[in-house]
Amino acid sequence: MLHTAVDTLAARDAQRIARHAPAADAARFLHPAQQALLHRRGWLTMLAPRSAGGAELPLPQVVRLEEAVAGIDGSMGWVLTLCAGAGWFAGFLSPELARSIIGTPHACLGGSGAATGYAEAEGDGYRITGSWDYASGAPMATHFTLNAQLRANGQSLLDELGKPRIRAFLVPAALVQLVPSWNSLGMRASASHSYRIDAQWLAKEHGFAISPAAATADGPLYRYPFYSLAYVTLAANVAGMASHFMQLAEECMRHRRHARAGLPMLEVPEVAAFLHSKQEAFAAARAHFYAVLDDSWARVAGGASLDAQEMQAVQASSLALVAASRAAVDGLYPYCGLYAAREDSTINRVWRDFHTASQHALLLP
Repeated sequence: MLHTAVDTLAARDAQRIARHAPAADAARFLHPAQQALLHRRGWLTMLAPRSAGGAELPLPQVVRLEEAVAGIDGSMGWVLTLCAGAGWFAGFLSPELARSIIGTPHACLGGSGAATGYAEAEGDGYRITGSWDYASGAPMATHFTLNAQLRANGQSLLDELGKPRIRAFLVPAALVQLVPSWNSLGMRASASHSYRIDAQWLAKEHGFAISPAAATADGPLYRYPFYSLAYVTLAANVAGMASHFMQLAEECMRHRRHARAGLPMLEVPEVAAFLHSKQEAFAAARAHFYAVLDDSWARVAGGASLDAQEMQAVQASSLALVAASRAAVDGLYPYCGLYAAREDSTINRVWRDFHTASQHALLLP
């Protein structure tokens, strides 16, 4: 039996997510019932500091929840992950501003990591201009995060290496213009649209640095390295979708006959062994991933910092899980029949979501 993380979700919540996933995919945004669940459970602020009104959950708990949600609906898992991840930045803002943002009714932070805009110093703040892509959950965002190149008097500010200085900002949605642009094959309901800001002024306290030394909130979450956090949360999403696909693929194979052998697929020894090998390889990579995650979290929670070798282990275990997920999905798909190619089938939606989410730049082999 393939082990999944669905048991970290209440059965009622899991059923509600699953019930509305097809409609969300068709509408190209999360169903209102899914959105309501995200807010009611406080999941969108689960990485924000308790001092600001967030849940500040332990990272291993967060990652398992994200995997579980993605294992039911990839788009909802992705929106949860990216928006909760943006909420983590509240731990690097002034406590007053963090409380104001996280305390916003139906708070939801979205954004982009690309430095595709400019922040011109002006008075006690910056004037922001630029456009950014792939803000998952954009239609429900109350605030947007972004990276921008710093300027003064029209000239780019450079760091000690002669490269443009980059700063992160958190911007109220009222200053942001959405640009509908998300027309992907999969992850349709993530509504990962573009957005732009046209010469809007922002007070300097909305800018922040992302490093343990710059954290304004106590607690191990804000001492855990940013890229390590990104790797484990993204990999967990991909694993959740792969697990869902494998379950559906096994069901397809149970009802499909092998043309040459004249037997149900799973009664053909070579096919059954192939399925089992993919399941085992995935389970092994998943177990190793969580062992590394749990160990790294224990070290940070205990007051230590992850060294370069430990951060590399987190990255390597994440990418190994993604690789096992890709091998399973791509290997099993040909055994699923034309039903898996039907756009209105659940397995096709999961396949589309998986092959869209796994294109994230951090997940390159």
